[in-house]
Amino acid sequence: MLIDAHVHLYPEAANANPAAYADARREPHWRTLAARVRKNGRAVQGFPSLDGLLRAMDAARVDRAILQGWYWQNPETCAEQNRFYAECVRRHPDRLSAFAALNTRAPRRLVADEIRRVRDSGFAGLGELSPHSQGISAGDGDFREALGLAAQLGLAVNFHVTDDTLPAYPGRVSTPLGDFRAIAEAFPGLTVILAHWGGRIWEAAPDKLPPNIHLDTAASPLLYGNGIFSEALRCVGPEKILFGSDHPLDLYPRQPAAEGNPMGRFPAEARDNLPPEARALVFSENALRLLRV
Repeated sequence: MLIDAHVHLYPEAANANPAAYADARREPHWRTLAARVRKNGRAVQGFPSLDGLLRAMDAARVDRAILQGWYWQNPETCAEQNRFYAECVRRHPDRLSAFAALNTRAPRRLVADEIRRVRDSGFAGLGELSPHSQGISAGDGDFREALGLAAQLGLAVNFHVTDDTLPAYPGRVSTPLGDFRAIAEAFPGLTVILAHWGGRIWEAAPDKLPPNIHLDTAASPLLYGNGIFSEALRCVGPEKILFGSDHPLDLYPRQPAAEGNPMGRFPAEARDNLPPEARALVFSENALRLLRV
């Protein structure tokens, strides 16, 4: 079984004209990260429809995708994406699960209502969250209250994490790794998933990581060589890793596009770099154990 725990999808209006969508909703950071074109002329990512995503999953033999929200600058855009995801999951509960976008600059009561609403809609968690990108301190009281409610309701949280040792890219925001350790320690009952291998957080944590921290592999081919698999397995263990692609991000911008199979290249690469005894854990069992999917 193959579960892709880190996939993005956007409403039709965003797909039709990403720049106009961003401008209309005052989302310049998303426009910089998601709607730009690389120096070689290729778009940073595609914008598939819901049906396009399902076709890509079929071609790549992905059984289930977990839709990750975005760290929107405006709470209204978060709510819009959450409603869209709820409809996607309602239409395809056998193939899709979702995490909810969240911005805790909204009034505290509305934030709590939104968290409870997505829980009641069957969402598996909150994420991909990036308080740093939203100008919110990881120690902010309203943000911490939202995490506490997520823990209380049994929702996992996925955090966007950057590795400051890697080359910079347009729109990158530093995400101090100590913030995530502090969050995990403050909420031991909260399942914390750090995207993008957690920025190799094991390098910044001389002591053992808190037991509730897990990592996903999203965007790995863009960030690291294949040696990251053996390094992470050695440092954190296979039971802490969830496969995620960051689809529809173009993970191989220097290589020809994977015709007809935009999700398939990275799972095959991951399989080749995981020992047989770790594959089931990384590809499905950890997600099934940790998340409501």
